[in-house]
Amino acid sequence: MRVYGSLIDDLRAVPETIADLESCGYTGAFSAEINNDPFLPLLLAAEHSQTIELMTSIAVAFARNPMSVANIAHDLNQYSNGRFVLGLGSQIKPHITRRMSMPWSKPAARMREFIEAMRAIWACWYEGEPLNYNGEFYQHTLMTPMFTAEDKQQLGAPLVKLAGVGPLMTQVAGEVADGLIAHGFTTAEYLRQVTLPNVEKGLATRQRQRDGFDICCPVMVASGDTEQAFEQAVLRVRSQIAFYCSTPAYRGVLEVHDWGEMQPHFTRLSKQGDWVAMTEMIDDEMLNTFAVICERPDDIAAELQRRYGGLIDSWMCTYQGTNAQQQRAMIDALES
Repeated sequence: MRVYGSLIDDLRAVPETIADLESCGYTGAFSAEINNDPFLPLLLAAEHSQTIELMTSIAVAFARNPMSVANIAHDLNQYSNGRFVLGLGSQIKPHITRRMSMPWSKPAARMREFIEAMRAIWACWYEGEPLNYNGEFYQHTLMTPMFTAEDKQQLGAPLVKLAGVGPLMTQVAGEVADGLIAHGFTTAEYLRQVTLPNVEKGLATRQRQRDGFDICCPVMVASGDTEQAFEQAVLRVRSQIAFYCSTPAYRGVLEVHDWGEMQPHFTRLSKQGDWVAMTEMIDDEMLNTFAVICERPDDIAAELQRRYGGLIDSWMCTYQGTNAQQQRAMIDALES
């Protein structure tokens, strides 16, 4: 199992953080789009590292357009000598329409076109193909020499991974992406029943093989070196699970475990701002279903392998320990 570490959102800390992640043996580092731009940290990370992969997880596709994303992905891939991985996600409708003032419709179909359009742009730049992409949502039919990006190092297109939760988006990942980024609110049983079958369906649609298709997942973990640290970590994870339970788009995950009827109650409490009550609704069964709970950090790797071995290829690390030695030991155990 490969392991990705997180880049924090303070740009000034990126050089030190990426150096630490690389020296500890992480396969890659990911930068999220939450309250900062997801691409800028990776430019700094590329400058201050040599071999570690650099991935957005995720950049919001529908806040942008295929040409702008194709361009910045090209630049980062060239600058990092082929280490950039473009992780894309759709976000949910309220954020796209009300926060970003962008159009929303048929998200799975739109995402399929978004990635296909980017690949058409890269084929134009790298292989000399005429740019003639005409879809329902995106049309790209003009490219002159002045605006053609050059693949000077012959690296080709960067890898593209797509975030997905529901059946349609995970199928699209299998059709047009190089990997899937599962949501942190994903259980082993949901992966078995929903995620992996729909990825396989998407792969079969385009006659692609599962080999080389990377399934990433930020499995939630609670652990700690002291009893107090462990208890605080468990409380944080309970609160995070409660937050995800309040999102209607994730009800399907709850339904796999016969908890679907609880989802509207979480939404109601979230609108009332009663986060304490929401957190208290997460009992031990739900806690241990959605998260790996280990009193001893030394047990994390074994429990991740036991529960998720064969289901995911890469773990997006949600517990980075308290020292470099602890991190190296965990990564070595997961990669062995």
